[in-house]
Amino acid sequence: EMKRDKGFVDTILYASPMHDIGKIGIPDSILLKPTSLNEEEYNIMKQHTLIGSIILENPKSKLISMAESIARTHHEKWDGSGYPKGLAGKHIPIEGRITALADVFDALTSDRPYKKAYQWEESCEIIHNGRGICHDPEVVDAFFKAKDKIKAIYERFKENGVEEYVQQ
Repeated sequence: EMKRDKGFVDTILYASPMHDIGKIGIPDSILLKPTSLNEEEYNIMKQHTLIGSIILENPKSKLISMAESIARTHHEKWDGSGYPKGLAGKHIPIEGRITALADVFDALTSDRPYKKAYQWEESCEIIHNGRGICHDPEVVDAFFKAKDKIKAIYERFKENGVEEYVQQ
């Protein structure tokens, strides 16, 4: 929907799943905590962006270069209130802005140790309300242009789980 070239689309397709690679350096007691994180735990959790960036630094390929950028920037917010650097607007690489929205959608629609999944409508409302605050308005608009396609995938995952997609 954002009219990016095939090379960019293919690269982000394969780079974005590495966005949380830095969580390998976060203790399971924090990752799997069944309640909200306290401030100290949250500060430790936020380090996963920097750990991921370090793991992927000095890339030898376009794919790993984009993966490093995504790992580092997928928690930055359009209004500058994100982490780790507090980047805002177009200072956040487009691949980070796109992955941020996808990551939020996944977090909203998935069960987590500390919360149940939100329903489709509520998840979409939260994303819409984050337009221009948490998320790039252009990325949110593209999400809603593709809403029917995304909902079809969401429904298939909800019914069949990830196994169907892994097999494809």
